[in-house]
Amino acid sequence: MSGPLRLVLALHNHQPIGNFDGVFEAAFNDSYAPFLEVLRDYPDLPIALHTSGSLLEWLVEAHPEYIDNVRMLVERGQVEILGGPFYEPILACIPRRDRIGQIRAYTQYLENLFGQTVRGMWVPERVWEQSFTGDITEAGMEYTLLDDYHFRGAGLEADQLHNFYLSEDEGRLLKIFPGSERLRYTIPFSEPHETIDYLRQVAERHPGSAIVFGDDGEKFGTWPGTKDHVYENGWLRRFFDALRENAEWLKVSTLAEVVDEVPPAGSIYLPDASYREMTEWALPTERQIVLSRMTHAKESDPDWPQLKQFLRGGFWRNFRVKYPESNEMYARMLLVSNRLDELAASPQGEERRDLLAQARTFLYRAQCNCSYWHGAFGGLYLPHLRNAVYTNLIAADNVLDKVAGRTGAWVTIDADDYDLNARKEIRIAGDKLIGFVAPNDGGHLYELDIRSIRHNLLATLDRRPEPYHDKVRAAGDQQHQQSEVASIHDMVAFKQPDLDKKIQYDTWTHKSLVDHFFQPGLTWEQAQNGVGEMGDFVSGVYETMLRRSPEQVQARMWRLGRMGQYEVKITKTISLDVHDAGQLDVLYELENLPADLPIHFGVEFNFAGMAGGAPDRFYYDADGAQLGQLDSVQDLHDCGRIGLVDEWLGMDVTLETSQPSSLWAFPIQTISQSESGFEMVHQSSAVIPRWEILNPPGGCWSVKLSMNVDTSAAQARMLKEAALTS
Repeated sequence: MSGPLRLVLALHNHQPIGNFDGVFEAAFNDSYAPFLEVLRDYPDLPIALHTSGSLLEWLVEAHPEYIDNVRMLVERGQVEILGGPFYEPILACIPRRDRIGQIRAYTQYLENLFGQTVRGMWVPERVWEQSFTGDITEAGMEYTLLDDYHFRGAGLEADQLHNFYLSEDEGRLLKIFPGSERLRYTIPFSEPHETIDYLRQVAERHPGSAIVFGDDGEKFGTWPGTKDHVYENGWLRRFFDALRENAEWLKVSTLAEVVDEVPPAGSIYLPDASYREMTEWALPTERQIVLSRMTHAKESDPDWPQLKQFLRGGFWRNFRVKYPESNEMYARMLLVSNRLDELAASPQGEERRDLLAQARTFLYRAQCNCSYWHGAFGGLYLPHLRNAVYTNLIAADNVLDKVAGRTGAWVTIDADDYDLNARKEIRIAGDKLIGFVAPNDGGHLYELDIRSIRHNLLATLDRRPEPYHDKVRAAGDQQHQQSEVASIHDMVAFKQPDLDKKIQYDTWTHKSLVDHFFQPGLTWEQAQNGVGEMGDFVSGVYETMLRRSPEQVQARMWRLGRMGQYEVKITKTISLDVHDAGQLDVLYELENLPADLPIHFGVEFNFAGMAGGAPDRFYYDADGAQLGQLDSVQDLHDCGRIGLVDEWLGMDVTLETSQPSSLWAFPIQTISQSESGFEMVHQSSAVIPRWEILNPPGGCWSVKLSMNVDTSAAQARMLKEAALTS
């Protein structure tokens, strides 16, 4: 093979569903728009461009001039549009029917928007399993690109990574390009001549071959420090100039041009993988730390360049094991997807294809990948991204109820394996609320959907060890003098002070109806730190019985367990009434309580998605007096009622107890990393009514707790907005 080396520049631009509008706008101004402005001045340099559907829909509405510019570049042959699944889901995180459906839907959208046939696609986060070959080709795609890491995992050497390969599944052929990790690290962080020197070496050894740079477009302006580097300091123009100056032996091409003009290098079957860093993040935290230490220890060994090719990280799907909150979203998504699929085949679905299309869009939007994992960016740790998943899932559920003909006031209760753990959970639902309860895990209420505002009050996140916490602790002594340590490899930027002192980990999951027997005299600080628990009810298994009537449904759960050295029984009955479907009532009955022994009993509730640190989100007492913002600490006594208001959501939640209680409320806050540094994030407000019980008659004691959700403010606002737009 002879001829010039072909260089493909493939950019991937993405913003997730649920991200703040200001983030979209900043990325547009810092990356997307200026890159296109520079590119227009170099009509002889084509690129492949992938824009996720969530970002593209925003661009169509917010910046139609950008769409016009891309269309102009497409028409003059300078931009190849890449497709993919519409809302950027990890293909391993959604059913096969949704993989194919999302790819086809986005192909149609792109072709209608830009007038170009879409032949190739971007694989979100390059998470790959060999069976995807058949799904991608069935959806109409000819080729895609992954990382050279995938190909090295299949046994290829560096000199074999300069062209595309054929792969196959059940007779379906797909062309796959290896993206260069070397180029991912030099572009745009090294001077252009370093990249050119490397490409010249490749061209000398492999004339007529192809090499691909495929990476995030946000590297060109949005990532910290890159805007000045790429545009103000002229890196991008110098890079494009360098490509032009070397056009005699280096031809910048699109993926389509390479496929049409260069024969494949051969055939290959790729292992399950992603880019190298992702496979490391998917490992359990302790093994991730071990891998990092071993890697650094072996880097100086003479055989390391050969050995590292055979080193493997983790498997992407294990993010759902590492983070149970990811599995909760995944299982809920599957429930909606399965229900939509069943209704699509029903007579009701045949009649309401319009509603099914709405529900499918909501489902696809809820499959956006960023909320389901965590690595160098916030992802799963960002409440607004998790909220966006549930917002769309609840919206889809609401539409599917219309398709099924379910109207008016109603309640229902069912049991099934809703979280994929081979145990049955309870789904208690009505026209206003949907709750999921796990009898096998403390009888927790682990999801509570407010249907009118499409909000899950229990989209919580527990505090757990992360490998980068060691970096935060190590930098603790320096953060007051500088925002980052000297070495770029150990850069630690803090968005708040003293984060090293605020790292803590949970010993139980923060959901609702978490049953505690605390040590007498325990303080809220100790409880917040997870000490002082005397019972085994927090995560114990409860036996269950369901009760149904047209007017009311109940889940009655009971457990005989330990409180210190004593065996006691807790029975809790959750009720949802058709006449007040916005209120959950929970009756607690305690039996076998020992005499002459102070008993400290508490029930933990958590409220997520109601931001802390904002004046329009606050606690209030029985008299309506504000107590403090939702990230404040409350230590109350003789309390029969507490309320939580989120004026931005238009939601007012009250918790009432039939017996006056003492009450703790405190924030659950994580320390996580994002692209802009380490930060403390408010995940939920924990509210724990508690009672000091002494010598209850007959060893029995009971209390009724009622949680009421009022969204009338949100509904009034929606009606007003609808009137203004009509």
